[in-house]
Amino acid sequence: MQADEIEALFTRSDDSFAFARWGRPIAPVVFGVQDDTLSVIKGALEAVVTLAQHQMAETDPELGSNMMLFFFQDWPELPEVPGLDRLIPELGPLVARLEAAEANQYRIFRFDDAGAIQACFVFLRMDEHLSAVPAETLALSQIVQSILLWSDTAFRDRSPLAVAGERTILRPDIAGLVRAAYDPVLPPATQDKSHALRLMARM
Repeated sequence: MQADEIEALFTRSDDSFAFARWGRPIAPVVFGVQDDTLSVIKGALEAVVTLAQHQMAETDPELGSNMMLFFFQDWPELPEVPGLDRLIPELGPLVARLEAAEANQYRIFRFDDAGAIQACFVFLRMDEHLSAVPAETLALSQIVQSILLWSDTAFRDRSPLAVAGERTILRPDIAGLVRAAYDPVLPPATQDKSHALRLMARM
């Protein structure tokens, strides 16, 4: 993967460059799934966190859980979740926009004072398209898109996943980029496009 390809993955639709990784251990919680699916999501999370040589934790000292994944049928269900409006400002207008757009997924990131990822909220409306995706594929796709602050256009034309035999895996170039992004020598967040060169050098 060349530097311009890496740069594109963190360059947003408004042409701004923004890179961020998690600055603290990930303490996840999942809502709206059965136990067998929960184990699949946990396995995907552990695999990606291990790849990044990052850490997981039982709880986050500030939020309790700092990665929340919500699986549901319709957007109006979200405002009914107790306390969610305190975690997500403007939850009502956001839900209205997502419902109007017929969106089936949305991610919200929070950042600490250094710009590193502090929390991530993943919302998945299980419409016919997402429901047709195997649980392993859906889980791995969502986790890899939550482990870094990718561009809003990063995977519009090409998935971060690949098929190897009968298994779905991370594309080798994306796996290498995730591993490079968590090099402790690198800053946890930056808006400097030359960061793509530093990432390329570590892949």
